[in-house]
Order: sequence, then structure tokens, then C-alpha cells
Amino acid sequence: MSIVHPTLIIGSDHAGFSLKEYLVGQLQLTHTVVDLGCPNEASVDYPGISSALASGVLKNINSALGILLCGSGNGVCMSANRFRGIRAALCWNVEIATLARLHNNANVLCLPARFLGQEDAWNIVQAFLQTPFEGGRHLRRIELIDSVNSIEGP
Repeated sequence: MSIVHPTLIIGSDHAGFSLKEYLVGQLQLTHTVVDLGCPNEASVDYPGISSALASGVLKNINSALGILLCGSGNGVCMSANRFRGIRAALCWNVEIATLARLHNNANVLCLPARFLGQEDAWNIVQAFLQTPFEGGRHLRRIELIDSVNSIEGP
């Protein structure tokens, strides 16, 4: 079953640039793609791109998903998850991406560009886009996540 998401918002830092460009080329064949950069391999800080992507997904919450890339995937994932309503998932294989959508209704896919080839990344993106949210007991857990305003450490 194919899930329709008319808009995909994508962004990367310099480490994810090359893989992002490949994915944009593939995704543009079937989706509307909004590319937030970066525009080349020159060093750039990922928090700004992650923030812009998270804001874009939240503004189009029922019609957009996001894809973020950086070297390890961790930085963009941490940055995006600062936004209430964003459920960014760091995925390095198809099974993790499938479960992120199925159980967690992830709305942002984060990829570790330095650890994935083009074929693996494309397969992960396809799994993420084609997997529906299962709902049920998982919905309650997502509602609990979204209910947390802020938790401050010691």
C-alpha cells in the first residue's frame, strides 16, 4: 500500500549534501520536493536547516514529511526533535524506518549519510514513505510524548 504525502521537505548539512542531491533527484519523479539546502559541500551548521525543516513539517502537518541528512544523522535528529509535534527518527535500515512509521508515526526521517550508500538510503526512504501508522496502542504513546512540554535536567 502506498501512502500519499504530496510534499516532502528535505535538508542536509555538508556531509549529507551528495546523498541529499541523489534523493532529491529520485523523489522529484513522484513527489513535490522542497529542498532547504545546503546548496553544496561547503561547511554549514545543521541546526538551522533542521529547524527550518521542522517548522515546515509542522505548518503542513497533514500533508508533509521531512527528510534530514548529516554525517551520523544524530545532530539533525536531535535538532528536529526539539520541536513539539516532530517525531524525528534516526534510521539506518529498512526495518528501523518501517517501525518508525508503523509504531511511532515518525514525520521526519534522519539518515546517517556517511554510513549509507545510495541504494540503501533510497530503500530506507521508500520504506518510510510507504509505511502507514498502525495506531492502536501506539497512538497513546505518541500522545504521551506530545504531552510533555519540557523537562529540565538537574
